[in-house]
Amino acid sequence: MEYRRLNGSGLFVPALTLGTGTFGGSHGFEGWGHTGVAEATRMVDMCLEAGLNMFDTADMYSRGLAEEILGKAIAGKRNRLLIATKGTFPMGESRNEEGASRFHLIEACEASLRRLGTDHIDLYYIHGFDANTPVEETLRALDDLVTSGKIRYIGCSNFSGWQLMKSLSVSERRGWSRYVAHQVYYSLLNRDFEWELMPLGIDQQVGSIIWSPLAAGRLGGRYRRNNPMPQDGRVARGGAPVRDNVVAYDRLYNIIDVLDEVAAETGKAVAQVALNWLLQRPTVCSLVIGASSEEQLRQNLGAVDWKLTAEQMQRLDAASKTEKPYPYWHQDERPELSSQLF
Repeated sequence: MEYRRLNGSGLFVPALTLGTGTFGGSHGFEGWGHTGVAEATRMVDMCLEAGLNMFDTADMYSRGLAEEILGKAIAGKRNRLLIATKGTFPMGESRNEEGASRFHLIEACEASLRRLGTDHIDLYYIHGFDANTPVEETLRALDDLVTSGKIRYIGCSNFSGWQLMKSLSVSERRGWSRYVAHQVYYSLLNRDFEWELMPLGIDQQVGSIIWSPLAAGRLGGRYRRNNPMPQDGRVARGGAPVRDNVVAYDRLYNIIDVLDEVAAETGKAVAQVALNWLLQRPTVCSLVIGASSEEQLRQNLGAVDWKLTAEQMQRLDAASKTEKPYPYWHQDERPELSSQLF
């Protein structure tokens, strides 16, 4: 397993991270999966044997059950692995059981520690930007949690460019811990991340951790023109974080055509090719892979320790290219002013 430095920090993370959204299967996550303790334990052991030692979860996955299952699956192995979890999204009916306030974050972190059965979290994310809480309040609370030893590093997830940049600026001015990771959605199917967040990550040394790198299974090779996604499948049942209305299926099938070609050339599976493309993109440190079965996990683990050629990367780039929104298309008209970062 390849390890990469999490940009802006001294922490090295594996190129693949196991996501636990399938652990539990309750409180809105019924369509994601129903992985229990026994299967989760086997998956953790498979990952550690393959060199994958980072596990990603969140308090809101199955309302805390995913954290509890992960905690039981890693019992006795804590010193061999890294744990990433998240807080911010609702965990109860009270208005103070959500958000990035000092009140909620400290309680959320303490609850995650209890469910995970550990005394520290290696990477703690703000799951989404809270516009109702001052940025200074959020970052001071996170810095206090770092100082207390309950959190090692902090990250954010699903921020826009200005939200991340403002947060980094506040941390720099106050001398507080800064976000070293941004967990984002990015795939061959949806490349919006490249317009603003990727250049920001390059400039500010923020590593990218990618969620849903296969676009909620759409890039797994199962679905194509003659075998469309079923109307009663996982996506239709709410078991996918990538909404259908952001997917152009003609474009998906064009991408799959090229993935099929490259898969035949490399002897790899379509999903492995799609994941490998992401691993060669700027700022990408780790891909959060999910698995509803041990066989699916085994296949995803095969996405590392090899590389697509430059020519294959270019073909996939061309097949997945999308038109940029303003002001990015306008900026492209002045290439002499561009730094050509990627």
